[in-house]
Amino acid sequence: FWDFLILFFCLPVVIFNEITKKRLLGDVSCRILPFMEVSSLGVTTFSLCALGIDRFHAATSPQASARPIEQCQSIIAKLAVIWVGSMTLSVPEILLWQLAQDTSPVSGIVTEYCTMKPSSNLPESVYSLVLTYQNARMWWYFGCYFCLPILFTVSCQLVTRRISGTEKKTECRGTKHSQCESHLNCTIIGLTIIYGLCTTPENVCNIVVAYMSPDMSKQTLDLLNLINQFFLFFKCSVTPVLLLCLCRPLGQAFMDCCCCCCEGCSPDTASSEGSADSKLKTEMSSSIFFDKPRESPPPLLALGTPC
Repeated sequence: FWDFLILFFCLPVVIFNEITKKRLLGDVSCRILPFMEVSSLGVTTFSLCALGIDRFHAATSPQASARPIEQCQSIIAKLAVIWVGSMTLSVPEILLWQLAQDTSPVSGIVTEYCTMKPSSNLPESVYSLVLTYQNARMWWYFGCYFCLPILFTVSCQLVTRRISGTEKKTECRGTKHSQCESHLNCTIIGLTIIYGLCTTPENVCNIVVAYMSPDMSKQTLDLLNLINQFFLFFKCSVTPVLLLCLCRPLGQAFMDCCCCCCEGCSPDTASSEGSADSKLKTEMSSSIFFDKPRESPPPLLALGTPC
């Protein structure tokens, strides 16, 4: 959902700025866009960490069938912590950026651009904190939003594989549960690889700009910033598609919902039975967020509409 917000709000503003050389919404877009982009990195980072912990718990549970179904309130609480934490860590971006104007010496056209410069109207204590964040921003980016999810995912996968290989080697080999666990682990690894590939150019550019910015022209800096933004847009476009393709229960539920909306949710008996069967299969399948018991009896009645 956050990837959708990035594509829906940030991408049109960036394209409009590149075409007209004017900032859509002016100073507001200069502050909101970096805030949303950094929040997107935080949401992805902490989500990968949460999924790594979930896979570790699945590997270390005594019996997969004995694990209780995680309640919806618990999942919502975890998502709220991830979102609120990511947005809180991105608040300095709102105070760091502001709108600036530059006149071309050749054509005389006034262009608007965003510059990383805290406003002097801020309180002294807040101004000093924002300056500290600006000086440490490059390494904060690199450590929290690049190294943390990759190292966390790799560590969880190594520990999970070691535990699964030593304690459950004789029990789970060749079973359907073992195949589902392996499939879900591959899904998380795929998401991490896409995230790492899409954020590597930005971190490299940040390090290069930090040490070579006096020798680089403004056009080069703008080009690097544009490349970084489109890598972020590419990540936001690919991640949901990859998740729907690799996580079969989630993808099947998404396709069923789309087909239901296209057909107008007609209360046909056959379609209702088919949707109930597909819902039952989806519930009995493994989920990327939590594992459901395999030996519990199926529900007698599927409640709710086919959507």
